[in-house]
Amino acid sequence: MRLVSFDAFRSLGIPGVSVLKPEGFIRQRALIEAADWVLFPQTWQLNVLCYAWKRRVFPSPPSYDIGYDKVEQTRVFESLAPGHCPRTLILPADEAATEQAIAELGLPLVVKEPRNSMGRGVHLVETRSALRAWCAQRPVLYAQEYLPLSADLRVVWVGDRVFTAYWRRGGDGFHHNVARGAVLDYEAIPDAALELVATLAPALGIDHAGFDIAWVDGHPFLLELNVLFGNAGIREAGVDLAGAIVAYLRGRLRTEGL
Repeated sequence: MRLVSFDAFRSLGIPGVSVLKPEGFIRQRALIEAADWVLFPQTWQLNVLCYAWKRRVFPSPPSYDIGYDKVEQTRVFESLAPGHCPRTLILPADEAATEQAIAELGLPLVVKEPRNSMGRGVHLVETRSALRAWCAQRPVLYAQEYLPLSADLRVVWVGDRVFTAYWRRGGDGFHHNVARGAVLDYEAIPDAALELVATLAPALGIDHAGFDIAWVDGHPFLLELNVLFGNAGIREAGVDLAGAIVAYLRGRLRTEGL
């Protein structure tokens, strides 16, 4: 199997992969077109790779498309799993939006920047003045009900299955990201959370993502997904991510008769 990758770190352990620099990829067309798979391109490369050169890409284009923007992601979640979405408002960031968010979601509430990760751009807003200040700096208000949590779940989906899952406990008091000091716990993962991801990911054509899930009174709520998620939880679990990726890619080629 011939592989090229645009991310050396995420390709560690994958045998025989050629790592290329994204900025020079047009000059590497022959090598890319000879490959069976192109791994971990940057978002801006996808139009050329997928539509001009018709390359197989991992993660899949839907993984990138849905994971790229929280606004679009939330609309997808609401369309397929409305009972598993926190109450969310997506509005022009004006005074009317401020008042509507407070009226419908109450205070405190959570605001998010549409394109960010590792807990960056996610904030707890506790006052009307703070919400007004937030809106004054942005064109769109993404506001979500506040779910008081001491932990959240990360469910990692790779290929066509749940690869691993773990609780992220603690953090900085609001964020539960490992980058914010959360402690990982692999015990007592609720089946309903895994089943939710196992239903949603194949329906959307997602083959590489970390789903963040809030567990509230025995019910899973989708918070967001990250296509290029942190690997700390995978390293601590001691599982073979590279092997899982290779097995999935080989399996896909077999189904195509290659």
